[in-house]
Amino acid sequence: MNVLIFGATGMVGQAVLRECLADREIERVTAIGRSSLHQQHPKLHEVLHPDMMNLAPIESVLRDHNACFFCLGVSPVAMDEAKYRELTYDLTLAVARTLSRLNASMSFAYVSGAGTDSTEKGRRMWARVKGKTENDLLKLPFSRVFLFRPGVIQPLHQVRSKTKLYQFTYNVVGPLLSTVKRHRPNSLCTSVELGRAMINAAQREPRSRVLEVVDIVQLARAPSVTAL
Repeated sequence: MNVLIFGATGMVGQAVLRECLADREIERVTAIGRSSLHQQHPKLHEVLHPDMMNLAPIESVLRDHNACFFCLGVSPVAMDEAKYRELTYDLTLAVARTLSRLNASMSFAYVSGAGTDSTEKGRRMWARVKGKTENDLLKLPFSRVFLFRPGVIQPLHQVRSKTKLYQFTYNVVGPLLSTVKRHRPNSLCTSVELGRAMINAAQREPRSRVLEVVDIVQLARAPSVTAL
């Protein structure tokens, strides 16, 4: 399987990249981003591209992939709706429309968030925008679209958030997250579980296109294709 990752420098993207490089069924990982990963691996092909709204210059490297893991995202804190929509809905759909044209048989996994509003009418701005993004992704002619809605993510294996406030919070509450995970394993997912679940979704078809935290944890536990 050949996969694309958008946003591999972010916390979720780092987690997915780590699991992809370790998966024996994945032969090539193409990471598309604005900044370098500063990482080398026989499977990894890195493409630096400054304008995610216009993928025309790199279309040749986007072809012939079986799955896309879309991990780009921004925090809505102190951001007005127009800007958040541009960086969330507009950017995601620009990438997805291009990929669905080039690779109609691929699966597309989008990292959304717990509490996303599928009605697009709720009071929370970010939830409405995420909801519209999810809804319009489902209309595109991919073979499969999976919508991942993690809540709190426990970062493992030196995976770090690029948002300083979030990383500070993780540093402070890290021990608490470990305790919560131990006693209530389905209440939050680890970065490893999220990455593993996204790969498993591409390799096998879960019953639901929308995966909440408990679904992510359960899907992550499924045996790998190699082990079947």
